[in-house]
Amino acid sequence: MTAKSSPARAPELPHLFGASLLPRVFAALFGAFLGLGLLKFGNPPIMEKYTTNPEDIYQVIFASPWPIGWAYVLLGGLVFAGLFAVWGDGRRWFQVTCSGRGTVRGPGEGAPLWIVGLAVTWLAWQILAASRSIDPALSSATVRHFSACVVCFLLGWFALSACDRMGLFWSGLIGGLTVVLLIGWEQHFGGLQRTRDYFYLYIYPTMNEVPPEYLKKISSSRIFSTLFYPNSLAGALLLLLPCSLGVLWSSTRNQFTQPARILLLGVVAVMALACLFWSGSKGGWLLMLLLAIAAMLRLPLKTSLKVSIVAIVLVCGVAGFAWKYADFFKKGATSVGARFDYWRAAIQVARENAVYGTGPGTFAKPYAQIKDPESEMTRLVHNDYLEQASDSGVIGFAAYVAFIVIGIAFAYPGGQNGDWMRFGTWLGLVGWSLQSLIDFSLYVPAIAWCAFALLGWLLGTRTRTAAGAVIDIDKSIDKP
Repeated sequence: MTAKSSPARAPELPHLFGASLLPRVFAALFGAFLGLGLLKFGNPPIMEKYTTNPEDIYQVIFASPWPIGWAYVLLGGLVFAGLFAVWGDGRRWFQVTCSGRGTVRGPGEGAPLWIVGLAVTWLAWQILAASRSIDPALSSATVRHFSACVVCFLLGWFALSACDRMGLFWSGLIGGLTVVLLIGWEQHFGGLQRTRDYFYLYIYPTMNEVPPEYLKKISSSRIFSTLFYPNSLAGALLLLLPCSLGVLWSSTRNQFTQPARILLLGVVAVMALACLFWSGSKGGWLLMLLLAIAAMLRLPLKTSLKVSIVAIVLVCGVAGFAWKYADFFKKGATSVGARFDYWRAAIQVARENAVYGTGPGTFAKPYAQIKDPESEMTRLVHNDYLEQASDSGVIGFAAYVAFIVIGIAFAYPGGQNGDWMRFGTWLGLVGWSLQSLIDFSLYVPAIAWCAFALLGWLLGTRTRTAAGAVIDIDKSIDKP
């Protein structure tokens, strides 16, 4: 009789470059980069001319922001790290496949790949629109930022999705958010006044040109922490607070009792909501209220109890909003009226430049000529979607809207009631996309890069039921 041949064993991976190590190293670096971005890259690229290089180590550590060119260098290094992460996960996929132990999901094999095509199409059209821009310098800076957004999206989809342990990634990102919150508290309790005094005493007399936006920001009592202005701080909180709470709740399950976990989440939520309140963002407050209600509807409670909780939160939230902003509405809600003028102008510019727009990041140029004399001057539309129509025409607008709407729809973690990390991440993306209707979070690198990376990760890790069962790859390799 012929001896039955045993199946060939898969080749062993070197320990130093183990299949699971490379993605984890990349995840740690990527989280640190995004966390650093919250602290140092909070200015829109079109404001880059006002950013100066740090002159010493003290300014490197404590001065904010850094030149955005530094971020592009760091992101370039992350691309190489991401390629190694995909390579490591691909070898792990090859090892399991050779051993005949079942079907595994390869790197980035989640949602349909044509969603990537939407992102690439949007970026390609931005580049084309920039070639016909009325201000090539502004468009070039904006396109570089958009390119970084798409790179973060691809890294999230193909490289971050290869990581089986996300603790180090979340540590970097949530660590950055924690520093943002601490600085926000410090600003509210005297730090903003000290910054204002120092600026007018030592910095302002030496400057040839000061952005009007910065003068308005520094003269207000609204905090902004390390972000461009108060509404940008609100945008960062809308995006990152839900996923941070979800991560903390999921990761502390085995370390703390349930009351201790609730206390921890309560402390973080209070810190963040206080910063949101002190930022004075009206839209941010209402959107956070909406996200809170959506999260409560997902709680595993009786319907009657859910309705009661939602009603209480809604009444308290609306009452707090009315109390906080009563004077604002008595004065005529001037910022709301100004936004309507921005949006009207953006639609007019889009109609007159329907194909290529005026060029990415150039809205201020045509707006200065057609704006209402009573409206404040602005550099951006305060609506990311209308900005796309104004800056890059109908095709740029359609590509971006399709990418965001379809991407978030496919990223929804349906049926995973216990996975608060993924649901919180998705909920934050919903908040970010809604705030983009009234602000310009797409044009703030610290926020946009996080949003694109998290959207890519959700899509890249989305389970495909048709592709077969997803197994624990590390355990399958270790078995003989």
